[in-house]
Amino acid sequence: MKDETAISAAIRPILKRLNSFSADISASAVMSRDGHSLATAIGDGVDSERLGAMCATLLSLGEKASHELKRGNLKMVLIHGEDGYVVLLRIAEKAVLTVVSLPSAHLGMMLIEAKKTVADIITLKVL
Repeated sequence: MKDETAISAAIRPILKRLNSFSADISASAVMSRDGHSLATAIGDGVDSERLGAMCATLLSLGEKASHELKRGNLKMVLIHGEDGYVVLLRIAEKAVLTVVSLPSAHLGMMLIEAKKTVADIITLKVL
């Protein structure tokens, strides 16, 4: 993977744009497949290293379940809790986009913006 500082500098503005799309989006991050934080736009109280580890585990379990259940390659993991959503979207084979939102978020619009964000990150060619 390329220089982590350059990766973060390139991706962070895209994450900030995603977060500004809706006041209901409270955090977004790009993590490597092994859970290392590459770029974040998160508020206080969120440990980016812990978030990365959890996201890597969720992605791995999701991939195993998708293959075991013959659903093909994993595209997304969605968690819907009482206090909001956590969405994980693959960024090609190299990374994952995580979006954290409040329960009032319009899920469909958030997913559309998250997919656009993934496309914008891929276009950068920094991963």
